[in-house]
Amino acid sequence: MFIGYARVSTQDQHPDLQIDALKAAGCEQVFMEKLGGKLAERPELEACLRTLRQGDTLVVWKLDRLGRSLKHLVEIIHALEQRGVAFRSLTESIDTGSAGGRLIFHVFGALAEFEHSLIRERTMAGLSAARARGRLGGRKAKLSAADVRKAAAMLLDPMMTKAEVARHFRVSRVTLNAALEREASATGLGVT
Repeated sequence: MFIGYARVSTQDQHPDLQIDALKAAGCEQVFMEKLGGKLAERPELEACLRTLRQGDTLVVWKLDRLGRSLKHLVEIIHALEQRGVAFRSLTESIDTGSAGGRLIFHVFGALAEFEHSLIRERTMAGLSAARARGRLGGRKAKLSAADVRKAAAMLLDPMMTKAEVARHFRVSRVTLNAALEREASATGLGVT
């Protein structure tokens, strides 16, 4: 059974071209979505994927109608392949039901993995370069150095608990402890 999936990005766009092409390709059922491709939740796509059974073929008008990214597209097609469901894209003439179509898709998978590796390498190189210039990554500390010193001074009072000090600075006890430990290791003083 051929099952189609069509998607337009906005409510103003019309899916008629896609639906006509999918029906002409022999799709007995077409799921239609009016959502941007970047959205993680696509109810019609999820319903479509649940409907597919072994031996079925998922048909789309164009590859970008199905996946949010190359990596996402490869993940969907791989999951379909594991279930014995073929995939066909009309515009790009890809059909994983054939040996040539499977080969093309494996090349896509390798490209997605390569792209992921490149992004990771660039990120690591960027972080390294920033560290070399003295910039540290991560979010801004919730407690300034002065606040940490005040907290340490407050904790010298035996009647004061860490929970009370944390409440005073509007942070959790875990955050307070981490700040105190950082200050202790930076100054060499035991302020924990």
